[in-house]
Amino acid sequence: MLYTGKSILDVANENNFAIPAFNISDWAMFNGVIDISEELDAPVIIAIHPDEVSHITTDLIQAMHSRAHRASVPVAIHWDHGGTYEQIIQAIKAGFTSVMIDASLLPFDENVALTRKVVEAAHAVGIQVEGELGTIGANDSYGESGAAEIIYTNPDDAVRFVQETGVDSLAIAIGTSHGLYPSDKNPELRHDLLEQIKAAVKIPLVLHGGSSNPDSELSRAVELGVNKINISSDIKVSYHNRMREILGTDERLREPNAIQPEPIAAMKVTAAEKIRLFGADGKAPLY
Repeated sequence: MLYTGKSILDVANENNFAIPAFNISDWAMFNGVIDISEELDAPVIIAIHPDEVSHITTDLIQAMHSRAHRASVPVAIHWDHGGTYEQIIQAIKAGFTSVMIDASLLPFDENVALTRKVVEAAHAVGIQVEGELGTIGANDSYGESGAAEIIYTNPDDAVRFVQETGVDSLAIAIGTSHGLYPSDKNPELRHDLLEQIKAAVKIPLVLHGGSSNPDSELSRAVELGVNKINISSDIKVSYHNRMREILGTDERLREPNAIQPEPIAAMKVTAAEKIRLFGADGKAPLY
């Protein structure tokens, strides 16, 4: 069941839950995410940002289409954090069913202009668009990165942005940061701001930087109207930490079927926690 971003998120918006957007960086991770989503009867968004695309290449997208069509749950394949119009055209040609244009570091008018241009091109071929207003923080310098400091989304600006661009969903800044939080940093989300933005724009809202946030902060965000939460670092840490442990047990290990099953199982445990936390488990029958 291959879906576009809008059709999969509209149902979440109407039924007050959030779909996890899991960033994957190889075929094994992709299959593991699909498997756990099927086990929990949950819709899922497969997110791939440009750095990840450079690793897996767009050739893999058609294989993802094939697996998604066989899946028992709704699946969208999402180009995450596209930075240019040209990248979005590449994503559309490659077969992504949902795209994000992140022009949040540009001045408001330039963000609007680029986002509107992407919306016009994507909507012409039935692809839905996520925009971003405000800036997400950065805990490290990895692919998703972020701004040096968080600039919170202004509700009035959000109304103008949605009206002038025609975006289908909006990523907002309410206090999250990409990557893993250091031990001395305790993120507190601006739930009051989220409530104001949701009341003003109505469309599905997106929270980036969902990894390592307290469960209570994220569950409250879902209650107040977030419909998509991006999770990258959390599942990658589970996957690669277990892989390091497996590889350390026997230097002769070399076959993927002897190495990867346990790392995938560890990743699935983390993914399942997020699916349940966001209220996405058991929601596939709504589609």
